[in-house]
Amino acid sequence: MNLDAPPFSSFRNDGLDLAYFDDGDPAGDPVLLIHGFASSASVNWVYPGWLRTLGDAGYRVIGIDNRGHGGSAKPHDPEAYHPTAMAADAAALLSHLGIPDAHVMGYSMGARISAFLAIEHPDRVRSLVFGGLGIGMCDGVGDWDPIADALLAPSLDDVSHERGRMFRAFADQTKSDRLALAACIRTSRDLVRRDDIARVDIPTLIGVGTKDDIAGSPHELAELMPRAVALDIPNRDHMLAVGDRVFKKAALDFYSELAGS
Repeated sequence: MNLDAPPFSSFRNDGLDLAYFDDGDPAGDPVLLIHGFASSASVNWVYPGWLRTLGDAGYRVIGIDNRGHGGSAKPHDPEAYHPTAMAADAAALLSHLGIPDAHVMGYSMGARISAFLAIEHPDRVRSLVFGGLGIGMCDGVGDWDPIADALLAPSLDDVSHERGRMFRAFADQTKSDRLALAACIRTSRDLVRRDDIARVDIPTLIGVGTKDDIAGSPHELAELMPRAVALDIPNRDHMLAVGDRVFKKAALDFYSELAGS
C-alpha cells in the first residue's frame, strides 16, 4: 500500500470542473488511469500501489476523478453519466495536458469508459488494460437498480440487498456524494456493442478475478477483440483484484512487450 496521494489539479470540460493527478516520470510514456464506480483516482490507483508501480517503471501516470467522484463536480442528473460523456472527459484531459495519445487502463466502470474512449476517440488510445470487467461490458452485469436504492437509503442498516450493502458501505467509507452515485449507476451501464468492441484493433489486456461475480468472462471478451489477451487473477473478487500483484505484473509485462515490439 502507498498512501501518499499526489497533488491534484483541475480542468474544465462540458461545464464541469474535473480533478486529476499527473505524476510519475514526465518524460515517460503516458498511462491514463480511469477508476471504477464509487471509487476515485486515489482509492483505485494510489492507495493500492498502482501509481508507485507504474511510476517506478518509468511511466508518466495520469489519473482522473470521473464526474460524480472524488474531487470532481458531482451533478445529480442521471443524463450526465453516460459513459460516452465520461470518455469525452478523459479525451479532454489528454488534450488539456497536450498528450496526443496514451495507454489507457480502466477498472470496472472505468474499463467501460475506456472501451468507449477507444471506440469514439481511437486516435487517443495506444493500448487498453481492462480490469474487473469482461464480457459483462457487452452483455450486462445484472440488476443494479438495488444499488441505487441502497445508496439512497437512510442508512446501511436499511439495506438488505447483498451487493447493495457492499457498494453502500464502500460509498460511506469513501465519503462519497450518494445522490451523485445513485444518478451515475442508473446511466453509466450503457452496454458496448459487440461489433463496436470487435473493431478495437489495439493491444488489450483483460484482467478479472476468478472470484469476481460481477465482471463476466475476460476470455469471452478477448475472443471478440483482434489483439486482446485474457488474464485470470487468482482467488480475487471484484473489490480485491484491482491491487493484486499478479495483475500489476501482467500489466507491466504487457507494456514492456509493447515497448519492445
